[in-house]
Amino acid sequence: MVKPLKLALSSAHAHDELYLCPRLHAAGHTVCAMGTLSAPIDLKALQGVDALVSFVDDRLDAAMLENLSILGVRLVVQRAAGVDNIDLDAARRSGLCVAHVPAYSPESVAEHAATLLLAIARNLPQALQQIHRNDFRLDGLLGFSLHGKTVGIVGMGRIGQAFARIMRGFGCRVIAHSRSPFRIEGVEAVPFDALWREADVVSLHCPLTPATRHLVDAARLRTAKPGLVLINTARGGVVDTAAVLDALETNRLSAYGADVYEHESDVFFRDCSTRGYDDPLLHRLLAQPRALITPHQAFFTHEALREIAASVAASVDAFAHGVRTADFLLA
Repeated sequence: MVKPLKLALSSAHAHDELYLCPRLHAAGHTVCAMGTLSAPIDLKALQGVDALVSFVDDRLDAAMLENLSILGVRLVVQRAAGVDNIDLDAARRSGLCVAHVPAYSPESVAEHAATLLLAIARNLPQALQQIHRNDFRLDGLLGFSLHGKTVGIVGMGRIGQAFARIMRGFGCRVIAHSRSPFRIEGVEAVPFDALWREADVVSLHCPLTPATRHLVDAARLRTAKPGLVLINTARGGVVDTAAVLDALETNRLSAYGADVYEHESDVFFRDCSTRGYDDPLLHRLLAQPRALITPHQAFFTHEALREIAASVAASVDAFAHGVRTADFLLA
C-alpha cells in the first residue's frame, strides 16, 4: 500500500478548497494550506512536508529550493502551466522533482483574450463609466469591427490555436508565428517581423522564458503597424510595460488589453483596497485610459479549475507510486 503524502498548498485561495483540496483528500493525502512562499519565515510551515503544491506568485529561487530539499520536500507541483517562478536548474541540483499542469481548458484563456479584445473594440470600459454617470451619449464610444481585420498570434500552443479558431469565427484573417510547427485550417504561418508589420491586432500566447522576456519592447513596437491593438494573456514579463505605455502615449499603440503584469507577484491575488501598493509603473498603467487590465483571471473558470485539480492530483499520485508522467519537468 502506498503511503499518502503530506502536502503544503502555498498561495492558497478559497477556490482551492472547492476544487483542488477535495481531489487530494480523496486520495488520502494531507493538505496544509499556507500563504505565498516568498521568505524564509514561510519554511516553518513546511516541516515534515513531502511535496509542495505551488502557484505562480511563489518565489522558488535557488535559496528557497535548497531549503525545501533540506526540510525533506521531494516534489514541487506547480498548479499552472508556466514555471518561470521556479529555478529549474536549482531544483535539479537540489534533487527535487518538478511537475506542472501543461494544459487546462485552453478555451478559458483564449476566450478571455477575445473578451479583452472585444471590450476594447467597442469601448466597453468607457461606456460603463458613462452610463453609471447617467451619460447615455455615444460621444467617445466609436469602435471598430473585428470582421476583416488581420489578427496576429504569437505562440500556437493549445491556447493560441483556440484563440485562432475564435478569431476565424469573427471573419478575421489570422496569421501566426510559433516556435513549434503548427497546422490549423485558415491560419497562415508568417515570419515574426512580418506578423508585426501586417497585424491590426497581436495576441500573445507564448511562455515566459529568457528568450521571450521583454519580447515586446520599444524596438519591436516601433516595427508594428501603427494603431495596433496588443493583447497579453501569456505572462507579464513577455512585455516591457514601460515601452507599451510610451507607445500608447505616442499613439503607436491604440490599445493594450492584458490579464498579466510583469511585476504582479506583489499585487495580484491580493486585496490592496485598504493598504494600497507601491508600484509607480502599475499606477501609470491603470491610469492609462486605453489600457484594459484584469487581475490574472483568464484561467479562472469552473472548467479550468476542475482540470487543474485533476492534473495536480494525478501528478501527486504518480509520485507516490514511484511513477513519472509527461507532466513532470524534472523527474
